[in-house]
Amino acid sequence: MMALGPVMLGLEGLALTAEERELLRHPQVGGVILFARNYQSPEQVMALTDAIHALRQPRLLIAVDHEGGRVQRFRESFTRLPAVRRLGEIHDQDPQRAQQLARITGWLMAAELRAVGVDFSFAPVLDLDHGVSGIIGDRAFHHDPEVVADLAHAYRSGMQKAGMEAVGKHFPGHGGIAADSHLELPVDPRSYDELAVADLLAFERMIHYGLAALMPAHVLYPQVDDQPAGFSARWLKDILRRHLEFQGAIFSDDLDMAGAGLAGTPPERARAALAAGCDMVLACNDRAAAVAILKGLGEALDPVSQLRLIRLHGRGRSNLERLRRNPVWQRAIHRVQDYDAFPLLEMDI
Repeated sequence: MMALGPVMLGLEGLALTAEERELLRHPQVGGVILFARNYQSPEQVMALTDAIHALRQPRLLIAVDHEGGRVQRFRESFTRLPAVRRLGEIHDQDPQRAQQLARITGWLMAAELRAVGVDFSFAPVLDLDHGVSGIIGDRAFHHDPEVVADLAHAYRSGMQKAGMEAVGKHFPGHGGIAADSHLELPVDPRSYDELAVADLLAFERMIHYGLAALMPAHVLYPQVDDQPAGFSARWLKDILRRHLEFQGAIFSDDLDMAGAGLAGTPPERARAALAAGCDMVLACNDRAAAVAILKGLGEALDPVSQLRLIRLHGRGRSNLERLRRNPVWQRAIHRVQDYDAFPLLEMDI
């Protein structure tokens, strides 16, 4: 029996290669993140997740970015989820209806992913839409942190009902600058006090509600620290752990992104993120970099990180055929496919 290591890897295709099977047995590996390149059909991805989970005990974590809107990796034969901005727009008119729809949407997203063996989605986005960030934009629920927290709380409750924990992102807030951290290192000039009364509020509320995991932003806040948030002990250990009393897991954003470049080579990035307070680092799209990271990490594993990560294993397991016979799923897809078509009705979600 092996512990969960601190590295989450991306895969190349639709099935595990012999090289990938060997890599996933490396003691420093703890999870796999799937992308559109790994998806062809529910049956195919179910076979892939079964193969990954069969490799080790405890099972490797399997994650995916499945927010809805622009960011939904599995599309064919999955419900097309609206961008969560739509829920914020509904909230402006009818908060109770928006909360119910957020809960239904979170449940539907999680139920469909659990049916094919995915443990969790990196969702919901807790960033605020300040109207300047194209990479965030309609991925954010709203510009008001209280509304974001309100809807994210409902969304998370739906996810939990389906057996999935939530991962909030991108701490402490990626919505205040135009730059895209996939392409460059964004620099947010605001002070901590300015962030504390705006972007940080949504994260603080969700931490209070018991959020299981967070992902920090590859964003530099020079008035707070000279390192980007995901590599900053000031942000992760002092502010997030001690001040905000966050007890859940911390995942780095993808170390292959340009916004991570300030931290050095791939192994240096991984070591810096783990030293700053991350429990698991993501190496998604560069196999050579991933191999170098695994070779460059020491053998010691943090038992506290183990407890945080184990909590993220999905609970229960259905299959898509059984799910599609479920009247709750049938009602949920109609509501999510057309938020405006149905009156406010209580559902057992």
